[in-house]
Amino acid sequence: MRPDGTAAEFGCDISIGRIAGLRSGTPGGRRVLALHGWLDNAASFVPLAGRLPQLELVMPDLPGHGRSAHLPHGVEYTAANAIAYVLEIADALGWTRFCLLGHSMGAGIASLAAAAAPERIEALVAIEALGGLAENAGNTASRLRQAIAQRRALAGKALRVFPDLAMPVRARMLANHLDEDCARLLVERGIRPVEGGLVWSSDPRLTLPTSIRMTEAQIDDLVAAIECPTQVIYADPPQTYFPEALRRHRASLLAHGELAVIPGGHHLHMEMPEPVAAVIARFLAAHREPVRDLL
Repeated sequence: MRPDGTAAEFGCDISIGRIAGLRSGTPGGRRVLALHGWLDNAASFVPLAGRLPQLELVMPDLPGHGRSAHLPHGVEYTAANAIAYVLEIADALGWTRFCLLGHSMGAGIASLAAAAAPERIEALVAIEALGGLAENAGNTASRLRQAIAQRRALAGKALRVFPDLAMPVRARMLANHLDEDCARLLVERGIRPVEGGLVWSSDPRLTLPTSIRMTEAQIDDLVAAIECPTQVIYADPPQTYFPEALRRHRASLLAHGELAVIPGGHHLHMEMPEPVAAVIARFLAAHREPVRDLL
């Protein structure tokens, strides 16, 4: 955290290229890697960062998002790859064990990483997702056909050029039901200049449908395999793709899970950071490991 209270720029190199991001808090504090949602970026956690100064908080732009490198041609955006990149970022930081904080897609990645690498994760905070989106087995072929067709069609599409920030800010406000200040935070880190104006900096391949998704049974198995203390935070009302019955079911599978429901929208960690930060601070204070990793 800079003296003026703002997050500082962060960067590291991993196997696919440069990872950018933000860093805030107290060096030597509880190590927390914060993973943002789909088509968001590190600025997603800026409203929370100033309310959690006791943490050593690193907020990367995930590959293909914000100011980070896009995946090389031929490398797909998959959950398994995302887990690997998260661990590579932690390696670059010199963090052997650390906490994960995720929102939406980032919470899905974080929860799967906790299941896949329990020896690395001290604690998990999952906001508005747990385990990722599932698919019925009977839709496997149709999903794969759609994904391949859209991937082949993407090559011929040009990026939309905006004359100024006003239009993309308005687009984010409408798409995500965000207030202007929150939308502007995301947009300012999520655009790049080109001749004639601005374009989204995110990899266009991120808009393609996932070619293959796990079934609900597979996701249940992974969520049940999370060993670390886990705080789930849901907004009320729930998102249509993650209905109440499903999200309660997922949370019930956790071996060491706690659940908080806070009135608000999907980006409640941005628009209502005070109650979200209070839940996170209480949870992490209550679940500190007795022996701190010194590496």
